[in-house]
Amino acid sequence: MDAQIINDKNCIFCRIAQGKIPSIKVAENDVALAFMDINPVAPGHCLVIPKHHAENIFVTPEHALTAAINMVSRVASAIHRAIEPQGINILQANGPGAKQSVFHTHFHIIPRMVDDDLRMNWDQKLGVVADIEEVAKRIHATLERVN
Repeated sequence: MDAQIINDKNCIFCRIAQGKIPSIKVAENDVALAFMDINPVAPGHCLVIPKHHAENIFVTPEHALTAAINMVSRVASAIHRAIEPQGINILQANGPGAKQSVFHTHFHIIPRMVDDDLRMNWDQKLGVVADIEEVAKRIHATLERVN
């Protein structure tokens, strides 16, 4: 295990990564782990976590995010070939407003079928261009200050 990995003894995902809680592993390396969700919303629903404990994407170190997203790509491709869904959602939530339920950065890989009735799509509603541009300016200015 990478010396930079930090674990939280109270975190269920850290305990899974340490082998203290059983899981059905799909892929693993020194920095990331993919395992089946025990509450799947679709056959093939997997989770990918960085082994480094961090509450959300905003505080997860870049090396851990890079390892996790690389594993997301590999596992999603394998799910696409093995399950042959009509689509795949990659979901990552941050904070209670986004319905994050485990406060350890994680990605859901969810195979989808056209009429699977999974309720996570939203209706398209045309935005006001001036409002969109104003928000984009604020985001861009923040990025310029951060970089």
